[in-house]
Amino acid sequence: MPGNRAKPDASEVADRLHSAAIHLLRRVAREDKSSGEGPARLSALSVLVFGGASTLGHLAAAERVKPPTMSRIVAGLERSGLVEIAADANDARRVQIRATPRGVRLLQKARQKRIATLAKNLGQVDAENLEVLARAVAILNEVMGRWSGD
Repeated sequence: MPGNRAKPDASEVADRLHSAAIHLLRRVAREDKSSGEGPARLSALSVLVFGGASTLGHLAAAERVKPPTMSRIVAGLERSGLVEIAADANDARRVQIRATPRGVRLLQKARQKRIATLAKNLGQVDAENLEVLARAVAILNEVMGRWSGD
């Protein structure tokens, strides 16, 4: 009976989930090669597309890199026409970096390719297990909603 099963060890589940998440992201990230942009640029662009305009310092912190590294990433994105840099209206010493419409389209297309690849593979899963995965996603979203320490 399902109600009599022992609760799984959270550390063991976390270990398996961590490994599965890394492998999943690596596999769908293969689709990003067709964008012509590298992983660091796509990741920074994602922060700008989904999080809005940002300063260089905030973007570097979000991506966990040093500001000089982010400066090079942003310069490459700007050369590709994927971001624009403008003076900060509140502080002349800072700049605001925002995704251009071209950058938004590129990131949306890359995301759609990732999702299509994942959906194609999930299409091979039977209905019952697909329902289990859907519930697992809902649970993960609940956990992430309560996440502390960010």
